[in-house]
Amino acid sequence: MSRRIIDLSIYLENDVVSDPPGFSPKITYIGHHESFPQMQPFFPGLKKEGLPDGEAWALEQVELSTHHGTHLDAPYHFHSTMNRGERAITIDEVPLEWCFQQGVKLDFRHCDDGYVVTAEDVEKELSRIDYVLNPLDIVLVNTRAGSRYGCADYVASGCGMGYEATMYLLERGVRLTGTDAWSWDAPFFHTAEKYRETKDASIIWEGHKAGRDIGYCHLEKLHNLEALPEKGFMVSCFPVKIRGASAGWTRAVAIIDE
Repeated sequence: MSRRIIDLSIYLENDVVSDPPGFSPKITYIGHHESFPQMQPFFPGLKKEGLPDGEAWALEQVELSTHHGTHLDAPYHFHSTMNRGERAITIDEVPLEWCFQQGVKLDFRHCDDGYVVTAEDVEKELSRIDYVLNPLDIVLVNTRAGSRYGCADYVASGCGMGYEATMYLLERGVRLTGTDAWSWDAPFFHTAEKYRETKDASIIWEGHKAGRDIGYCHLEKLHNLEALPEKGFMVSCFPVKIRGASAGWTRAVAIIDE
């Protein structure tokens, strides 16, 4: 038996559309020659020419939020409470067993941008792929946004998971989900249009707010989901351990034994 690992994560990088304007990461690269002034104070009297090829170290200064790149959201991101009144857990408190489980992929690439997926849609897709959810399954949602990553319309692309669809998963024991879109919910651009018409605030972030009723985590800004089979793989997505944080970066991968 061989093992194949599929990378499901995007890069942290400059000058690629991965977030709304003004919310992008910033990475400053410091090369081997530029870094000598950082190294020299550790070794009084050191001359640059004393180092092999005159090179010190390479490093990067990074300005990030915990929601840049492929990341795992904790229940605390969604609301201050979960499970109908309990204190919402932060990313350093997320059970690690949630982060390494069997995966299943739901394909909603045919849905229009801004469409809000329903419980019925989820049920039909599970029936199509002949799969019954198990507790702690990791459910990944493949949307049109995955093909638009890096393009000007990425943040506004793809469908979103509504309250009903999210609760359908959570009520069956799912505690970790993921999407290749910018958000688990429908893109804000489309939700804002509906809100202007209806003034119904319950449609804002409705999939996230399901965590008030049943605590859960989700991955956002996944990539390469089209390379996955519908089922028969493991997902690994352990988050960086940031005390008291609402999210943590992760190198999410799928593992397939063949």
